[in-house]
Amino acid sequence: MSEAAQLSGIVLETQRRHSTIKLSDGRLFKCVTKGRQLQVACGDVAQISQINDNEGVIEGLADRTTLFYRADAFKEKLVAANVTQVACIVAPLPAYSDELVNRWLVCAQASGVKAIIGLNKVDLVEAAAAANALAMYRDLGYDVIPFSAKFNDAPMRERLMNEHTVLIGQSGMGKSKLLNALVGSEAQATREISTALDSGKHTTTFTRLFELDEKSWVIDSPGMQVFGLAHFSRLDIERAFPEFSELIGTCRFRDCKHLHEPNCALRDAVAAKKATQERLSYLRKFCSEGEAVPHYARH
Repeated sequence: MSEAAQLSGIVLETQRRHSTIKLSDGRLFKCVTKGRQLQVACGDVAQISQINDNEGVIEGLADRTTLFYRADAFKEKLVAANVTQVACIVAPLPAYSDELVNRWLVCAQASGVKAIIGLNKVDLVEAAAAANALAMYRDLGYDVIPFSAKFNDAPMRERLMNEHTVLIGQSGMGKSKLLNALVGSEAQATREISTALDSGKHTTTFTRLFELDEKSWVIDSPGMQVFGLAHFSRLDIERAFPEFSELIGTCRFRDCKHLHEPNCALRDAVAAKKATQERLSYLRKFCSEGEAVPHYARH
C-alpha cells in the first residue's frame, strides 16, 4: 500500500485487538492491530493502513507522552495513553477502597501524571465523613473536588476542561452518571452499542474516549477492584509518596525496608506526625509486591 494511503487518528475505543480510530476530519475507522506485539490504548495516536471506507489496520503508534497502566506478575493492562491527569472517582456509598485510591495516586505520580480526587454524591448525608477522610490527601497536595453527577457536575466539569483525563474508580462510584452529564447522548449511544456486544451487561467493560471540546477529552475506564503496581521499582514507588519522597536515601541503611531498621527516616517522620502510619504501611506493601515479581516480567 502506498504512503499516500497511510492515515493517522486518535484511538477512541479498544476491545482486544480491535480499535475504533477517529481521524482529524471526523471519519471513524474500525481497525485491527497488526501483529500481537503492538499494544494499543485509548488516547493513542495510531497510524493506519486503509482497507476500505471505514476499516483499516493499525501499523504503528506515535510516541506517547504518558502511559497509565496496571500490572501484576502475570500480565499488564493498558488503561490510557497521552493523558495529562488521572481523576480518581470515589463516593460515600458504596464504600470506596482507600487502598485502591492509594494505588491510583502512586501509579499516577510514578507515571508523571497529575492526579485529582473527585468525591461524588455529595448530596448524601454520608458525604461529610468521606470528605473528612479525604482531607489528608488535600494536605498532601492533591486536589479533592466535591461534586454530584446527579445534581451539580460543574465543579468536576471545570477540572476536566483543557485536560486529557482518564476517569478511574470502582463500580458504583458514579462514573457513568458523570459521563452522561458531561457528554449526554453520545455516552448513552456508545453504551447501548457495547451492551449489545457484551451480552447485556450494563456496567462499563471497555475503555472509551469521549471528546468534551477541541482541547479536552475524557477516557472512561471499567470499574477496577484490583490495581497492580508491579511495573514500578521500589524507588519509583517510594518517590511516589509526596510526604516521603525527599527522605528516600537518608535512612541509616541504604537498603532500608522501613520496617524495623534503626534510624529509618520514614518511620521517624511518622513518629514526628509528619506522615501517617497508614501511608507508610501502603508504601511497604506496594514495594514488597513489586519485589516478588521476577525482573524479567518488568519492562
